[in-house]
Amino acid sequence: MAQIMTAIGLMSGTSMDGIDLALLETDGEAVLRRGPSHGLAYDSGFRARLKAALVMAAPIRDRGERPGDLVRIERDLTLLHAVAVHDFLHANGLKPGDIDVIGFHGQTVLHRPDEGLTVQIGDGALLAAETGIDVVHDMRAADMRAGGQGAPLIPVYHQALAANLPGDLETPVVFVNIGGISNLTFVGGDGALSAFDSGPGNMLIDQWIEAHDGGSFDAGGAVAAAGVVVPELAARYLDHRFFTDNLRRSLDRSDFSPPVKGEVSLEDGARTLAHVTGAAILRCATHLPARPKTYVVSGGGRLNPVIMQEFSALAGRSGARVLSSDAVGLDGGAMEAEAWAYLAVRSVRGLPLTFPGTTGVREEVSGGVLNPHR
Repeated sequence: MAQIMTAIGLMSGTSMDGIDLALLETDGEAVLRRGPSHGLAYDSGFRARLKAALVMAAPIRDRGERPGDLVRIERDLTLLHAVAVHDFLHANGLKPGDIDVIGFHGQTVLHRPDEGLTVQIGDGALLAAETGIDVVHDMRAADMRAGGQGAPLIPVYHQALAANLPGDLETPVVFVNIGGISNLTFVGGDGALSAFDSGPGNMLIDQWIEAHDGGSFDAGGAVAAAGVVVPELAARYLDHRFFTDNLRRSLDRSDFSPPVKGEVSLEDGARTLAHVTGAAILRCATHLPARPKTYVVSGGGRLNPVIMQEFSALAGRSGARVLSSDAVGLDGGAMEAEAWAYLAVRSVRGLPLTFPGTTGVREEVSGGVLNPHR
């Protein structure tokens, strides 16, 4: 019998809004217990530094390069994660010795799959030393060395969760994660996986709101709710070759940009981008092995009622139902962090993290770098 491990997953996604933490007990195959979770928001100053890091990273040609202030930002990012772990342990009555491994995503500052190049800043060895817990990081690189897109990595966790979904859901069921970038996972009746990035998620709306000094996101979808969809603007996004190419590829923040400030009103821009988020998912779903009947949505996008309204209305035209992951007993805010805990255990066991049907890798491959805490 495989060893059951207690793992913490740490995720800082493309929205760059903070750190998500979650605890998981697993053998890397079955999910035995989903534990507590927590989120730590970055302050505005650190978010600004992360945005600057994207610019600093643009000239990188070798993933070990750290131009400009990236070395200091990477260290500070890692130390923030260490503080988040210690606070999480304290809040839940745990000690470092209670945790077998941490799965550490770090922050993606560059992702160019067509060049086989991906860079996540985050020092796994420093995090292990600071927390006193073994750390697995850099889980995308092995996939890209083997010809994969380096994303998405969550599908194998979706596959494990699919085994315990309520039996009354109409199948096929597709998991949709709406973070900064959206991705979807189709789990076939035989367990076969098909997954890929499906377009901009919250990223464009967040950038649009920030450009108007309205905060870092559209809280509760209030801005979008006051606008209308501008068809010409929506078409500009949905006619992008990403949706029409037969080859599925993973996305970087720079692949899509928000509208130019002033070309539409704040409200109409937000509403149109919410529509694009839902429509993009459905356009990409046409590349799946079968037409989905149920979409289970996780990530921050599920909390924007206008995104969910647009997505539900569009999916309903093809007879599909859209549900929040919380409605089926899953924690939609913690799922990515849980996935990173799950992937860390799989990495320790040498189990595959990615598959031909998820990232386009030539054959299933494990990955990750293990950093012992001593």
